[in-house]
Amino acid sequence: MARSMSDARAQGGTDPTRRTAFAGGLLYLVTFIASIPAALLLQPMVSDPDWIVSSAATGDVRLAAMLDLVNALAAIGTAVALFSLVKRQHEGLALGFVTTRMFEAAVIAIGVVSILAVVTLQDPGATGTEATSLVAVGSSLVAVRDWTFVLGPGMACLNAVMLGTLLYRSRLVPRWMPALGLIGAPLFGSWVVGTVLGLTEVGTPWHSIGVAPIFIWELSIGLWMTFVGFRHAAPLVAAAQTRQTQQLGITGGVA
Repeated sequence: MARSMSDARAQGGTDPTRRTAFAGGLLYLVTFIASIPAALLLQPMVSDPDWIVSSAATGDVRLAAMLDLVNALAAIGTAVALFSLVKRQHEGLALGFVTTRMFEAAVIAIGVVSILAVVTLQDPGATGTEATSLVAVGSSLVAVRDWTFVLGPGMACLNAVMLGTLLYRSRLVPRWMPALGLIGAPLFGSWVVGTVLGLTEVGTPWHSIGVAPIFIWELSIGLWMTFVGFRHAAPLVAAAQTRQTQQLGITGGVA
């Protein structure tokens, strides 16, 4: 048994969920690190209808597209990393969290394809009817990207409902964090629905009010899981510790 406990400490101490928390938290932070610069880098292109017929450099746009792809993959990664643990709280909600993250990533990828298509079609030498056609096509592709920016990240409201409920019930993190997500979910969801129905748009006060709680919720759980980990008093963590001790005990007995 002494040998078993020594092995447990060598494998990361008495908390077998620490790696899960670190992976999930770090991937949440990656979504911020990737998506915010991507939005800033894309701004000159998406705000200028004539960009497609200009001689503007494409490096920033290509980098933004790559960062958005990283954001999409990291979003899926957050769900994959946490699924094995949170499914023990409620498998249906955990599966819902994974699928909404996958939907979010897929929609973001559509936006990336649209942006890269504009880059491919860029022709600074176009004139007359050709230039007019290119501007129309470019504007259409940017419009597609703009809607993916609403509907893809808009899935954060469903993500917050599912993961927020799981974390609130399991007490893996301080309850104010998932509570913030659960409060922010309907606010952000109302903005997404309002935008689809033409009642509001990006950049309005409604948008800011809807985004703020979700932004703080995702950033806080990302930082907490990365640097602190799950609460040791949480039943899921205690159960994982028990399973680890039993497995090491069996291993030690066989050895």
